[in-house]
Amino acid sequence: MSLEIPQFSIGIEEEYLLVDKTSRSLAINPPKSLLKECKELLGNQVTNELLLSQIEIGTKVCNNIQEAREDLSRLRKNIVEVTARYGLAPIACSTHPFSRWSEQEQTPKDRYELLTREMQAVARRMLICGMHVHVGINDDELRIDLMSQLAYFLPHLLSLSCSSPFWNGEDTGLKSYRLTIFDNLPRTGIPTEFQSFSDYKRHIEILTNAGVMEDSTKIWWDIRPSAKYPTLETRIMDVCTRIDDAISLAALVVSTLRALYRLRMKNQRWREYSSMLIRENRWRAMRYSFDEGLIDFGKGSIVPFEELLDEFIEISIEDAKVLGCDKEVMDAKNILKRGTSAHRQLKTYESSIATGKNKDEALNDVVDMLINETAANL
Repeated sequence: MSLEIPQFSIGIEEEYLLVDKTSRSLAINPPKSLLKECKELLGNQVTNELLLSQIEIGTKVCNNIQEAREDLSRLRKNIVEVTARYGLAPIACSTHPFSRWSEQEQTPKDRYELLTREMQAVARRMLICGMHVHVGINDDELRIDLMSQLAYFLPHLLSLSCSSPFWNGEDTGLKSYRLTIFDNLPRTGIPTEFQSFSDYKRHIEILTNAGVMEDSTKIWWDIRPSAKYPTLETRIMDVCTRIDDAISLAALVVSTLRALYRLRMKNQRWREYSSMLIRENRWRAMRYSFDEGLIDFGKGSIVPFEELLDEFIEISIEDAKVLGCDKEVMDAKNILKRGTSAHRQLKTYESSIATGKNKDEALNDVVDMLINETAANL
């Protein structure tokens, strides 16, 4: 049976935190009319999340990265405009600089109540946001094959997206603290290697038959075959504060998947490494972002991230040109120049402290930076 040529369509989901523009703290219980207004404008492209202080948007199925940017920009802009009428603002970052999870209100939905009943405090602490990139790949076997190969690059993507250095008002020392929270859930992290789609399905059926989960939507790996759509869903990334960064990373994902598909058509493939090794780079990305490099498994040594990004781009650039997103892929180098959101948050905080502001004032300045950057270049 011949392999169906993938569409390589793109869909992007982003989760935002809603903050009060005066206090800069999270909006614990925003008016119900806020979400109603958003839905009147955006339909099913906007929804609430686990906590009332969160909101989620998702682009339509986009044929190329330009369509994805246009739709994501439209969604962000509408959320910014609607929330402003309530004295609120969205911030695209994976943790709030100082608001506490214990003070938040849960969204009254059956699926969220089931989640918190099963997971207890582990679920209640989920005051975190992420970005998910869907790439259209209709063939089930191909999705499993490409999932295994793309796993190597997941720490690279995380390194470029970090936006969660603070938790409960403290500098955690990590650039992506979000994953330390998320990893407390079961069925998270780097997925195991599967030999085929039927092998994957067997594993899912064992868990569903045992009654520990309803279906594969309760698989929360860093990358997974979507349970709802014919896509491969990359989920490791923190949500990017700047829309330019989000689009650059989405372009890297779709271009690399096309490059790996092209290798397969030549009966070649990217070398696969054990999940143990990839998890080590994942930790380095969480801790340092790109500051201290990642392990080059072939060399057996830590390599500066700039070299690894050059390799990443070299692998994907030919396919990026075919997909019309080579500029967006090359923009990943600008993330290195200006830093991730985590770098800029920490720099804002340190600069404010250096001018004589106290800790609370400095954290407020971080929130202001996040408000401004989330709404920029839309």
